[in-house]
Amino acid sequence: MRLLLHICCANCAIYPLERLRKGEDEVTGFFFNPNIHPYQEYMRRLESLREYADKVGLRMIYRDEYLLEEFLRNVAHREGERCRYCYAIRLEATAREAKKSGFDRFSTTLLQSTHQDHPLIRETGERFAQEIGVPFYYEDFRQGWRRGLEVSKAMGLYRQQYCGCIYSEKERYLQRAKG
Repeated sequence: MRLLLHICCANCAIYPLERLRKGEDEVTGFFFNPNIHPYQEYMRRLESLREYADKVGLRMIYRDEYLLEEFLRNVAHREGERCRYCYAIRLEATAREAKKSGFDRFSTTLLQSTHQDHPLIRETGERFAQEIGVPFYYEDFRQGWRRGLEVSKAMGLYRQQYCGCIYSEKERYLQRAKG
């Protein structure tokens, strides 16, 4: 099976990629993350993923578009729904790329994070699977979180400290200031 794997960052790709490669899947990565702020953070994550993909021989499709204004327009005054929008734009783009490029199914490394809303990711992926006509593959990759951390440290990969959007960056620094 040919699977297109949306990748949010190199760290989150490690365990899902290892897991999927143990099966029968031929995995190609897909980078599209218009939510990441600031631009320097976006570039760090992109370059770290390029480095990781080269090291592990992962074929990649890069949709390198920094769409901060579009992201902000769609979540302003709806900050509580920002994750719903963020999952939707990335999973829809992945499903459309999977359809266009002839993949059998698609998934996302967002499923590796202990901080993401798995039921919402699954619901969103399945909605776009039906709409676009490419099955969404769900697997709870969270049990590999520690493995991803260990490997990323050993490889010297950049490890970000927040989800990526301006709101999660704010939450990170506010927690630190209050703690």
